[in-house]
Amino acid sequence: MKNNEFLKLSAIELISGYKKGSYTISDVIETALEHIEANERNLNALITPMYEEARSRAWMLDAALSRGEDMGPLFGVPVVVKDNITIDGIRTTCGSRMLENWIPPYSAHVVECLERAGAVIIGKANMDEFAMGSSTEFSAFGPTLNPWDLSRVPGGSSGGSAASVAAGYAPISLGSDTGGSIRQPAAFCGVYGLKPTYGLVSRFGLVAFASSLDQIGPFARNLSDLAVVLQVISEADTRDATCVRKERPNYLDFLNVESLKGFKVGYLSGYESMEIDEEIKRGVTQALRICQDAGAEIVEVKLPISTRYGLPCYYTIAPAEASSNLARFDGVQYGFSVEAEDLQDLYLKSRGAGFGPEVKRRILIGTFVLGSSRYDAYYLQAQKVRQLIIREFDAAFSRADVLLMPATPTLPFRRGEKMTDPVKTYMADLFTIPANLAGLPGLSMKISFSHSGLPIGVQLVGKKFGEGDILKTASVIEKVIGPAVTTLGGDRK
Repeated sequence: MKNNEFLKLSAIELISGYKKGSYTISDVIETALEHIEANERNLNALITPMYEEARSRAWMLDAALSRGEDMGPLFGVPVVVKDNITIDGIRTTCGSRMLENWIPPYSAHVVECLERAGAVIIGKANMDEFAMGSSTEFSAFGPTLNPWDLSRVPGGSSGGSAASVAAGYAPISLGSDTGGSIRQPAAFCGVYGLKPTYGLVSRFGLVAFASSLDQIGPFARNLSDLAVVLQVISEADTRDATCVRKERPNYLDFLNVESLKGFKVGYLSGYESMEIDEEIKRGVTQALRICQDAGAEIVEVKLPISTRYGLPCYYTIAPAEASSNLARFDGVQYGFSVEAEDLQDLYLKSRGAGFGPEVKRRILIGTFVLGSSRYDAYYLQAQKVRQLIIREFDAAFSRADVLLMPATPTLPFRRGEKMTDPVKTYMADLFTIPANLAGLPGLSMKISFSHSGLPIGVQLVGKKFGEGDILKTASVIEKVIGPAVTTLGGDRK
């Protein structure tokens, strides 16, 4: 097998090759690292490549394999991790100058899960600063570019994680999703991206943006890999009080279904009249037709509150929580700090220079809505709207098992196109934000490519802890359209 063929293999295919002795883990990891070195100048998907750590880990796993030790479900698989997820001894920047040189003394729960499963972490992915953005242009370490078209953005805030998988750096990666930061870049980069139900995956070791919304989830190029990673990282964790203790199913059991007979797939009433690219509308129609051909009943659902008020509700609650969470970065205990005449001067200078423009904007919004004279009018009102959105989804799921809708209103936009208008950037998350507000699982997947060769994504949203229903529906679609492909000469379908 030629070395570059390793880069196209899935996690499951890589492990099969290790078992057969077709190649070593060191062979695969070295190929991945060489590919990263050759492409990072253009793509900028990683903030911190982990070359030596990955080589050492690969050598150790090769030795374990030669001794006949048991192989974990991700044994020897290269993985990229978003840079707001801590790894013991590896700097974690959150894409910010504020944490440019911070080296955490502990690993996130999901990282511990990956390592127990035998994964090889090869780098920390670029991201919008503190996960605030939809294009990965708001990074202190420069923007990540879309591997399908370097003039366009990969989405955000987990753009580096999505681009890494699309570009063949690794078959899987981890990101975080507060308002669409996994599903939107998955759509822009033509890969699978799953935001789990709030509380399914531990947030221990995830640097907080908005604690009631944040959730860690995987990217992959096929559903089997996605299901395996979800199985690994969804292990219950007592260190996160919001992580549920319920038993997790085997997510692979929901794949390879032949029929959706007796299943109801809901489509969003009136979305066709919204400002959405025509090719995305055709992609949603194509996905619905595939589900119908597989025996599903297609039913109309209405989400007027979510589609009209979800965005302003989110951009009240999320900045408020960010304002509180980011107050800890003051230049005193850790993080970016400057010389100052007194404590007040230290706060002002450290936070002024350490945070970028988008983070400052959201902190100011959050501080404003939490003010004593404005709390009832803004923050409390947004929380009431959030409850209405939850009830609206409950009503929708009384009629449907899963909902199928656009992942994004537009195809990947050009770099710099929306930087001067924050509202236009925020609109990129129009269809993803409601699932975060309601704590629901959502999956974005590539359905086709546009006439210009850009990925087109659709989104599946399920009931709480309904990841199995989402995977089942996506599996039927994947059988028709095939898995996602890399930008390494893969056929565009």
